[in-house]
Amino acid sequence: MLRGKIALVTGASSGIGRETAVMMARNGAKMALAGRDGEELQHVARHIAQFGGEAVALTADLTSEKDCERLIAEAVARMGGLDILVNAAGTLAGGTIETTTVEAWRAMMVINLDAVFWLMRLAVPHLEKSRGNIVNVSSVTGIRAFPGVLAYCVSKAGVDQLTRCAALELAAKGVRVNAVNPGVTVSNLHRRGGMDEEKYQAFLEHSRTTHPLGRVGTPEDIANLIVFLASDRASWITGASYPVDGGRHQTCAR
Repeated sequence: MLRGKIALVTGASSGIGRETAVMMARNGAKMALAGRDGEELQHVARHIAQFGGEAVALTADLTSEKDCERLIAEAVARMGGLDILVNAAGTLAGGTIETTTVEAWRAMMVINLDAVFWLMRLAVPHLEKSRGNIVNVSSVTGIRAFPGVLAYCVSKAGVDQLTRCAALELAAKGVRVNAVNPGVTVSNLHRRGGMDEEKYQAFLEHSRTTHPLGRVGTPEDIANLIVFLASDRASWITGASYPVDGGRHQTCAR
């Protein structure tokens, strides 16, 4: 499905980013893996090599615009071009309109929204040459409002609008831009956001009741859609934000 394509995936050391990178490699893409954890990225690269895939690990701090510039330049130089950019890196922290500090707000925006903008902007000249595409990992929280995660919701709503606006602007260049909006998905996102293991397991159990299909998502659920959107099978799709959430975006508060 992606044979001969060159893809850069951020957040590739774990969760949705990792599964997407592995699935893309299995579908024939050459992979540039980006993230902060160099050791884990190397582990993913070795895993890809074991089944005959090709991957390079590129450590980067996506909160730094300069590091984003270096990442795109290094990925293109080492891989020989760029066909696909997947922005899967992200962070989550709790907070309401009353408890979210300015510092926490800015920290959420820089990784979840600013970095996506920087990398998209930097990638466009290369994607224009290849008539490539971008897939952004947003969230069901970009579609619906949820209490207690204010900055996260706003950052993901920003990703959705960034996706739509860029899709219109880049369509004439032959560059497609889409987003996926996962529901609760088993990953390290909530753990890194401060949930201990007991609370996380309780959260997953409760989430079975808030998703109409009766279960939480897996990284594979999300990666399947990302790979499709990045492939030529989706060649007439741009500016779309696809819920992949077991029906969660259709529900009212429970």
